Amino acid sequence: MKMKNKNLTTLEAFKEKNYGKRGTNDREELEAGYEAFKIGVLIHDTRLEMGMTQEQLAEKVGTTKSYISKIENNVKEVRISTLQKIVELGFGGQLELNIKF
Repeated sequence: MKMKNKNLTTLEAFKEKNYGKRGTNDREELEAGYEAFKIGVLIHDTRLEMGMTQEQLAEKVGTTKSYISKIENNVKEVRISTLQKIVELGFGGQLELNIKF
């Protein structure tokens, strides 16, 4: 019989405890950082799935390997125009943006 660990918490509860509720400065900074990180991971994973190197992707997009690396590693935020080029020219896809309330 497995015992439940009473020290476990949900991610949402952890963020509220350590960064405050949504709408507070600390929490909004955390969430914004997560979104930037997520974009870099999506680009990285898609590039690998397509069997491309950073250099090959950069060549298709018209930028440098260094810039692609910085985006993937969340060192530099990607501009929407550059993200569109990565998705369309680099991956042959279509970028779609949504606004949720």
